[in-house]
Amino acid sequence: MGKMGKIDRKAKEEWRQKLPEQAYKVLFEEATERAGTSPLNDEKRPGTFACAACGEALFTTDMKYDSGTGWPSFFETLPDVLETKRDFKLILPRTEYHCARCGGHQGHVFNDGPEPTGKRFCNNGVALRFIPDDDQRDD
Repeated sequence: MGKMGKIDRKAKEEWRQKLPEQAYKVLFEEATERAGTSPLNDEKRPGTFACAACGEALFTTDMKYDSGTGWPSFFETLPDVLETKRDFKLILPRTEYHCARCGGHQGHVFNDGPEPTGKRFCNNGVALRFIPDDDQRDD
């Protein structure tokens, strides 16, 4: 995971016009959705979790687990799809992660996840779009 750069004002305005308000606020203003509000918490079908803005595939169902936090959580990511930066919004610094393609904020990564990685990628549900395996096509 690399270090995050700034998203330019023009790109942010384009995303504001394309996305629902809550998704825009999470993805491009680094807001956080309320815990327990995402239907993706209970999503267990085989498939891919993609960035809600640009569609970049970030996680698969095989990487997901129930962390009990109220947000979709994953112990692994697909390769080279996320970038990180330090977040000092709370008392203790955290590591936030963003989609490497569009820069959209996804969530925070913690070192309290399950094996084999010990990581917990705690994701905002509105920042993701679920694509069931049976909906994926090779066009």
